[in-house]
Amino acid sequence: MSYVILDLEWNGSYSKSHHKFVNEIIEFGAVKTDDKLNITDSFSTLILPKIGKKLCSKVKELTKLTNEELQENGIDFMQAVEDFTEFVGDSILITWSTSDIHALIENYTYYTNDYHLPFLTKYCNLQEYCESALDIHDASAQLGLSACAEMLGVNFSEEEHHRAVVDAQLTLKCLKKVYSENSLNKFIINAEPDSFYDKMMFKTRFITDINSPDIDKKQMFMICENCGKKCTRKSEWKVHNKAFTADFECKKCQKKYIGRMTFKKKYEGIVIKKKLNEKKKTDDEKSKSENMET
Repeated sequence: MSYVILDLEWNGSYSKSHHKFVNEIIEFGAVKTDDKLNITDSFSTLILPKIGKKLCSKVKELTKLTNEELQENGIDFMQAVEDFTEFVGDSILITWSTSDIHALIENYTYYTNDYHLPFLTKYCNLQEYCESALDIHDASAQLGLSACAEMLGVNFSEEEHHRAVVDAQLTLKCLKKVYSENSLNKFIINAEPDSFYDKMMFKTRFITDINSPDIDKKQMFMICENCGKKCTRKSEWKVHNKAFTADFECKKCQKKYIGRMTFKKKYEGIVIKKKLNEKKKTDDEKSKSENMET
């Protein structure tokens, strides 16, 4: 068994023919390892931009790449795909999060009108694996590569960070810290069926229309974290920052809250999150409370 850990750099380019922005890939970087995570080969190539002719300032700042360097040393995207397909062979492809896979699908579809990546048969999202290994379960704040490296005590240079092959090597260092072949196998999935691409291309979104059929209104209640009783809603639901908010009161605890709910539509279904924040008492309420106590 062998693994290929891939990292990409891309530039936000506007396609006049497609009338949309495309995350145009400008660099491939990868390392291949054996089943003991020893590096056996590496892959690095720059891509000649065809959609956007100039790098945006942020990309230039992060990668230290220049337009001249890409023009002089870059190869066509499809040539890079052909070379990378040969490099990967029958290895398991690993990336940090699925964003690189999204970019690959977007770029490959742009040039071929086909989203099936020729080098992708088995795939592992290392971000999910590391979050599991580190017992991180907060889906609202996904673990970044740099943050993971810091948590695991992996040294890396910010100056070299954001170059594809360097980030691939950093990803490997993180993997080595938590690696167990048996546990990693649970995160390796078959990437050949259309269902894999259906999931990858599914646009996760927050539902902000209270009348949407995707919202189960029976779930729009709040439980007091203090006593465990159901709170009484005191105002109509409003939408704020992709969430529904309303005033609530726990009659048993005599506490007032602001309830916040989100409905997030994912490929697997609707994810509901709830949060209660205790409302601060106004000066009048504080005064009334003090008078009652005396």
